[in-house]
Amino acid sequence: MSLLVVGLSHRSAPVSVLERASLSADAQFKLLQDTVAAEPATEAGVLATCNRIELYADVDKFHAGVAELSTLLAQHSGVGLEELTPYLYVHYEDRAVHHLFSVACGLDSMVVGEGQILGQIKDSLARAQEGHTAGRLLNDLFQQALRVGKRAHSETGIDRAGQSLVTFGLEQLAAGGDVTAWARGKRALVIGAGSMSSLAAATLARAGVAEIVVANRTFDRAERLAQILAENGDPDIVSRAVPMESVSTELTRADVAVSCTGATGLVLTAAAVATAVEGRTGAPAALAEDRPADVRPLPPTSVGTDDGCPLDLSAVQPGFSLMGEAAVAGMDAATLEQHAAWAAGPAVDRREAARRPGADAELITALAATAATVGRIPERRRPEPAPVPARPEPVLFLLDLAMPRDVDAAVHRLAGVRLVDIESLAEASADAPMAADVDQVRRIVSDEVAAFGAAQRAAHITPTVVALRAMAADVVAGEIARLDGRLPGLDDKHRAEITQTVRRVVDKLLHAPTVRVKQLAAEPGGAGYADALRTLFDLDQETVASVSRAEDSTETNAENRGPA
Repeated sequence: MSLLVVGLSHRSAPVSVLERASLSADAQFKLLQDTVAAEPATEAGVLATCNRIELYADVDKFHAGVAELSTLLAQHSGVGLEELTPYLYVHYEDRAVHHLFSVACGLDSMVVGEGQILGQIKDSLARAQEGHTAGRLLNDLFQQALRVGKRAHSETGIDRAGQSLVTFGLEQLAAGGDVTAWARGKRALVIGAGSMSSLAAATLARAGVAEIVVANRTFDRAERLAQILAENGDPDIVSRAVPMESVSTELTRADVAVSCTGATGLVLTAAAVATAVEGRTGAPAALAEDRPADVRPLPPTSVGTDDGCPLDLSAVQPGFSLMGEAAVAGMDAATLEQHAAWAAGPAVDRREAARRPGADAELITALAATAATVGRIPERRRPEPAPVPARPEPVLFLLDLAMPRDVDAAVHRLAGVRLVDIESLAEASADAPMAADVDQVRRIVSDEVAAFGAAQRAAHITPTVVALRAMAADVVAGEIARLDGRLPGLDDKHRAEITQTVRRVVDKLLHAPTVRVKQLAAEPGGAGYADALRTLFDLDQETVASVSRAEDSTETNAENRGPA
């Protein structure tokens, strides 16, 4: 087994990069085809969700495989390889198996323990089977990952540790309050009719909203989802479908909107949301200020005003850090390098100690090094905290679960609106508590990885054992044929008895070695036993390969009938 996974997720990359690197269904299919067409890979699978993009492959060369898979991800995602590489992670062989099993159990999810990932893994396997890019290894791997994930949810309380991304998002909209109490009586708009949108609609229905309106580019799918909600939900909840052209009108009526489409551009712009809020309140939804007027960032200047500092120190407000990212936002590389030199000097200690004890000059130095390399300040993932003015209570709640985003990020600054998107969910989930059951799930994953590796190693030697027994059967048949030539008068009864005796002798001689070699091959480092058998018994390599191909064809045809 030479399993390789190259990918990026919310743990390795900022949401802005994940958003740009997201793959449409057509792009995923093309990526699979191009991967198996590449020299190092014989099988391929893609796991693409709202917070991860991973390419799995069976490769014959590690370094060449990493280079090829990284290049293919960059080509199909549209993010340059040089920009994408720092965010990629690589897992190989047992570590790759451990990673996928952890993902299947929800241990690597943005919301730990969420179960929706199992459906996404199932879809990924079905896609690879449909494109004929999943062979024996990936079929076994993804099928087992589904079983491991189901085992984790049935044998542990991991469900108590996590929830679906939809539920977590609604909790964030409710500002930590009870979702049912918050949602009761509200009018909901669901944009999209895929699996995530359907889950959102069902969750909102269970929470007790008064109305659910479904909008989708394919109106038939919106109608189908609305009908399912009407048939299976509370009869007091109104469910109806509208075309996408009616979204702006429905947004004016809605209290909460959930969007998760496959659109490559924005579905809801800041202007459209502002118009909807104005239609509800009669007042313009002006952009809320990021900070009060008396707390403002330091304006960068090209002339050092004090001890070589390139900032206007006279503009420093209480509570503002000279060492934080907000202080250096917008600087060019040369000015940032000047600021780093000043920050490392003695003058900063006196000034900064009075404003924020424990400030760290290493942050500025690190930013300077990055800017010198890439020519720009890194994206501000965690801005410096600053006092913010009181915002009016929201009249419109938006949950954006799409990747790339459906809702303009500028909506965050609209007064009267609360937007929760993938980026804000990532921030909120970083401090989410972990349940004690997580440790139990990790033990399950470790046990299952060991079992899977042993099964794969044992399976690797099976064609050799089959070929050995086939060779032994040929030897028996040849010797019986020679006996017939020497004893032409031998009757059928005695010939059958002699044949059975010879076969028993051969089977007994081969039984212990073949059982033991399978046991040894299942242990770590046991791959060499197949080679030893072929050498000791002078087995034809092509015979072994033909047995392997026949087994692969039989198993793949059975597995391609659908994932477990």
